[in-house]
Amino acid sequence: MAVKVNRKGDRTPFDMRRKPCAQRWYLMPIIWGLSWLQMRRFRLKIERVNMKKIKPPYLVLAMHQGESDYRIAPLALFPNRVNYVSDMEGFAAYGERLYRAIGCIGKRRYVPEASVICNVRYALKKGHPVVIYPESRHSNVGTTALLPKNLGRLARRMGVPLVILSVHGCYLANPFWDERHTRKVPIQARLECIYTAEELCHADEKEIQKRIEEKLQYDEYDWQKQKGILIPEEKRAEGLHKALYQCRTCKAEFCMETNGIILCCKRCRSEWTLEENGQLYSASGNVHIPDWYEWQRQNVHAEIDAGTYFPEFSVYVEALPNAKGFIPLGKGTLSCTEKEFLLTICGQTFRFPHVSRESVQTEYDYKGRGMCIVLSHRDCCYYIYSDDEQFNPTKLQFAGEYFHDLCNMC
Repeated sequence: MAVKVNRKGDRTPFDMRRKPCAQRWYLMPIIWGLSWLQMRRFRLKIERVNMKKIKPPYLVLAMHQGESDYRIAPLALFPNRVNYVSDMEGFAAYGERLYRAIGCIGKRRYVPEASVICNVRYALKKGHPVVIYPESRHSNVGTTALLPKNLGRLARRMGVPLVILSVHGCYLANPFWDERHTRKVPIQARLECIYTAEELCHADEKEIQKRIEEKLQYDEYDWQKQKGILIPEEKRAEGLHKALYQCRTCKAEFCMETNGIILCCKRCRSEWTLEENGQLYSASGNVHIPDWYEWQRQNVHAEIDAGTYFPEFSVYVEALPNAKGFIPLGKGTLSCTEKEFLLTICGQTFRFPHVSRESVQTEYDYKGRGMCIVLSHRDCCYYIYSDDEQFNPTKLQFAGEYFHDLCNMC
């Protein structure tokens, strides 16, 4: 999909306070029909657990592995009219009028906004299920992204049944690092009520939080192994170097590349083959992709602890203040300190404190335009690109999350 450009440069902030509407009845057959057609090739199976006596309104917390999630939810919740908490990108891509008509509630990723909670409560009081994707981004390597620590409190305060929508297969069918090539993978979904409204009243918030986190944990490569799924896609490894950017052998960063089913290091020439079963094999043994990913995270933590990771990049920036599209802002610099990300454009500096931002939105090939990260304020999202070979969204995400933890420990 092409990027929508805000040609008039209108920077009027998106109205986050506007109340959501019910999904328009005339759009429902289209939503269900298109979702069914798009998911048919994945042989989608939906299991419903403890849902027979559960009627709207209820709160749905859903896994967020990839694009297919947006087609699964309408089918899992059929025939209900649903409201969805959605990032600003969707409003810009499809238009505010249409997105509001299908029941979406606007939000900026990793930006606390009281109006979002108010709108969720409003939709629930109107009798509609509300779907929230608490991970806020697609899965980088098929494992659960960072989950907010206030989900237990949110669920308890809404005063409606709490439902979990878990999915398996979405990431494997369209891994975030290569969404251009779709794999033939069966997809399974499970809609489960884990608390009734009455049970929530008597449950402790920490207990609710713990149970939510347990229900939303996943490792798609473990699931692939358990189900015996093979993926014979000839280009199944291409793009994996965006997530696995550091060589396991020589420890060099940003020297990884992929071709077909091979992941290799340009510096030491070590090679790994991504087998049909989802494991990486080399002469020295196999590697679990999520383990490699977490190994990189620990290396970033070590750099920060040693005081050696404070990067600065020349960048190109586009702003998304509203649903009218992107505004090119031109070139600038992005730096990271122990307290914040600093984005400087045309002499103006925008600050993004780590203490209030639990993670960083990563994009591995945003609409075919390359890797970027997104940093947001309440009134605007900034899409940040760079040609610097050391600019890697995965590493910046690891750093942002660790700095956030450190800032909140002080």
